[in-house]
Amino acid sequence: MTREEVYNFSAGPSVLPRSVLERAAAEMLNYGGTGMSVMEMSHRSAAFQEIFDRAKASLRELLAVPESHEILLLQGGATLQFAAIPMNLLAGGSADYAVTGRFSALAAEEARKYGAVRIAADGSADGFARIPRPDELSLDGEAKYFYYCENNTIYGTQWHYVPETACPLVCDMSSDILTHPVDFSRYGLVYAGAQKNMAPAGLTVVILDKALAGRELPCTPKIMRYETMIRTDSMLNTPPCWCIYMLSLTLDWVREQGGVAAMEERARERAAILYGALDESRLFRGRARKEDRSLMNVTFTSGDAGTDARFAAGAAARGLVSVKGHKSAGGLRASLYNAMPAEGAAKLAEYMREFEREHV
Repeated sequence: MTREEVYNFSAGPSVLPRSVLERAAAEMLNYGGTGMSVMEMSHRSAAFQEIFDRAKASLRELLAVPESHEILLLQGGATLQFAAIPMNLLAGGSADYAVTGRFSALAAEEARKYGAVRIAADGSADGFARIPRPDELSLDGEAKYFYYCENNTIYGTQWHYVPETACPLVCDMSSDILTHPVDFSRYGLVYAGAQKNMAPAGLTVVILDKALAGRELPCTPKIMRYETMIRTDSMLNTPPCWCIYMLSLTLDWVREQGGVAAMEERARERAAILYGALDESRLFRGRARKEDRSLMNVTFTSGDAGTDARFAAGAAARGLVSVKGHKSAGGLRASLYNAMPAEGAAKLAEYMREFEREHV
């Protein structure tokens, strides 16, 4: 199949805008007349510094990040932040964690190695099919921070409100950053792996209130200390240069499309197409509570593993790839990140109806 014949619904690494890939391909062997690829040039060179500065400036502009917050471009994926956050913020106290899916559960488990963790909400009894209401959160007024994962890629749920807490908010926005406006002044720290909406895997963006830096545990490795990475502008060691370059190109694309507000409008359009098909279906059912449905990851099932497998195989044969659910949850999943056109959602919805006519 050609690229034009494929719609990639992978949860990550995920689809990137075609124009971004074409621009990267055109500059692959010779970036900006340097005679080098970005993958070859020194991270201390003037050419790469320009790329780095442009990426940070674009993030600050598009996300309206206040000057009180630093933007860090780091390695280690979101998983490294499971440890870095408590190592930097938990000293001498406890933290509240809302466990609404696999990744927030892993984050809480990791944090326990470095201090006391309270579970402010636990969705496991409901199969992680919903987000807790504000009055269901058990909050400690003395907590160092409150941690949650805004969008749950495996279970297809999303927080559609910002929790009100007395302590700093820490949020994993790996799968929905750049898809809706965010008031970063309400957050102590936001982080996101890049491989959903920003760039290839290998880069993690951390947006941190600078007032929280410098509180790390003595055992915190230098490369995981926020204060050190702020001071060195994310260049204590060689940063993920290619990913930062790809981030910069993707941010240019987001700006050309109309910015984050336009990304939110498109996200709602795509999700409405698939949820509309689910709500009218006699075969498939959604896995998340309606009011908590994710705009990024639509999870559903026929209720039969064999039928789900046949649907995924049939979809792939039609160029609708990677709709198999996560191995821990089963079922089916369609990820609708920024680079997915509405036509992709419409074609998948069309195939859902076709498949249902043949199997009901």
